[in-house]
Amino acid sequence: MPGRDLALLADAARAAGDIAMRFWRQNPLVWDKGGDHGPVTEADLAVNDMLKSTLLVARPDYGWLSEETPDSADRLSAERVFILDPIDGTRAFVAGEDNFAVSLAVAEAGRVVAGAVMMPAKNRLYTGEIGGPARCNGVEIRAGVRADLVGSNLLATKANMEPSHWPGGVPDLKRSFRTSLAYRLCLAAEGRYDGMITFRDTWEWDIAAGSLICDCAGARVTDRTGAALRFNAPGAMTAGVIATNPTLHSAIMARL
Repeated sequence: MPGRDLALLADAARAAGDIAMRFWRQNPLVWDKGGDHGPVTEADLAVNDMLKSTLLVARPDYGWLSEETPDSADRLSAERVFILDPIDGTRAFVAGEDNFAVSLAVAEAGRVVAGAVMMPAKNRLYTGEIGGPARCNGVEIRAGVRADLVGSNLLATKANMEPSHWPGGVPDLKRSFRTSLAYRLCLAAEGRYDGMITFRDTWEWDIAAGSLICDCAGARVTDRTGAALRFNAPGAMTAGVIATNPTLHSAIMARL
């Protein structure tokens, strides 16, 4: 059940955060995964191992999709599937920055039904489940209500503001950035920024939990074409993400 899954994810996210903090700023071993996939550290692998043993023991019939586990087609036939990134924002983690996250979600029939994002170095736990509110450390959060795209503050990389993405004209807005996509979604969910965008194809494990938390906070969350996000796909990727309140979402789509 989703309610039980949320409690399981929250407990696991806290435990994962404790493991990550043992390695943070302690010069963990780092490897390059190659193929533009970025770095992985011994902390990523330790967190992944703990989560896999803990979550699959608790839910042995669930599928498994993790950035740090070789993928298997078996997950495609599972009724429910864990989708997770043991450490989202590994580059920030390696640099000793505090903007890294543990992102855990459960998806059913293509939709995320429960999600938890832990920010270990900030001691923040974001949670959400389908049909319920979004929370940070147990306190309900809501997305912002700004209606005007001009002057808004969106989380995005520089590449997302290239004119080629905006045939309707690059909007005059403030661009901010955080390494972790999961954290960007949570910041949008609590209204600390007006929203987040990424037009690049995006791995499911980076956004599964955060996208649900954003949705629970009242944001509209879609891919770059405006279509609903679907999870546990064979390729485990979405066509980018746009997450902001419905009015601002429409304003963004009108410029793309």
